[in-house]
Amino acid sequence: MADQERGTEIEKEQEMAETEEVNKEETAKTQSPEEDTGQEEQTADNGGDEEEQGPPEGEDPKTWAEKRAAKKQAKLDKKAQGYKDQIELLEDKVKRQLAEFENFRNRTEKEKHAMFETGAKSVVEKILPVVDNFERGLATVPEDKKEDPFVDGMMHVYKQLLTELENLGVKPIEAVGQEFDPNLHNAVMQVESEEYESGTVAQELQKGYTYRDSVVRHSMVAVVE
Repeated sequence: MADQERGTEIEKEQEMAETEEVNKEETAKTQSPEEDTGQEEQTADNGGDEEEQGPPEGEDPKTWAEKRAAKKQAKLDKKAQGYKDQIELLEDKVKRQLAEFENFRNRTEKEKHAMFETGAKSVVEKILPVVDNFERGLATVPEDKKEDPFVDGMMHVYKQLLTELENLGVKPIEAVGQEFDPNLHNAVMQVESEEYESGTVAQELQKGYTYRDSVVRHSMVAVVE
């Protein structure tokens, strides 16, 4: 009995050993494609060495050399095309960034110009009442006092002020004798006139001004009925 049990155990051990060998073989078969791929890559890497050995037997050396040169040229062309594509992408990116910067610069310049124009217009509006007071004051001077040094000095200051305003682009709006224009004139009353036709400005009550083609202050006028 003991011999039979021992024989049975030996048979089991043999069966287990055979099973392990079969598993190892299957595992080796499963891994063999990867190993073959690695070998192929190594072969491809070492292809240059094999090519240096010369053409295979039975093949024309000239044909073999042409095939070899064409293969190398194809690889070089592929690399060159890849570099060319990368360069084109980078150039396109740079062009886009330059265009965006140019748009930003133009937009900034327009905003700065608009802010300057708004500020200048605001200053002109504050100066115009000073011009009005000069005109009112000089209009009350009697004829026999106009040669007075003080009056003459005020007249020179007034003219200098008008000259500087004109240099800045400030101009008076023509009113009397012109056809009424709501964009330039502010009608505060209607009058009868034998000199002007209906709808014509007959009297200017307050002078209006423009700053660089934009109205700073409308002319306050009386219009013929």
